[in-house]
Amino acid sequence: MKFIFEVFPNTRNSLKNILEKTSLEDLNKIPETFNNNIIWNIGHIIVTEQLLVYKLSGLPTMLSDDMINKYRKDSKPEAPVTQEDLNEIKQLLFSTIEKTEADYKNGIFKTYNEYTVSTTGNTLTNVDDALQFVFFHEGMHMGYILALLKAIKM
Repeated sequence: MKFIFEVFPNTRNSLKNILEKTSLEDLNKIPETFNNNIIWNIGHIIVTEQLLVYKLSGLPTMLSDDMINKYRKDSKPEAPVTQEDLNEIKQLLFSTIEKTEADYKNGIFKTYNEYTVSTTGNTLTNVDDALQFVFFHEGMHMGYILALLKAIKM
């Protein structure tokens, strides 16, 4: 897991850079042929990590129910994200993974409720599986975000 915890901050920095270099208007744009936007993808990355790692371990997440409902699997953008929402997402990009790493190192993940992910059909049986899948999931959504950026610039 050492490698994953080394890479998470790097990928999250890339996302932070996108948030800082892209206008709020563009973060909220849903280009034709897409069903979500850049900010939804970033919020979804944060929510998914917390649900797969903490909730399935029977532990509380760092997120409000409102945030989870806005960005969970099978949700979509319902309203434009405000600057306040954006600031919260930027803060959560790092605070969530820092807490996850500390909690992992402190051995708090004792149990895990198996979960089969729809993306690949693999079954997560423990927190290590979850972290590895989260790593893949973030890369997949980074690809979506880059495609959205390209579509917005056209």
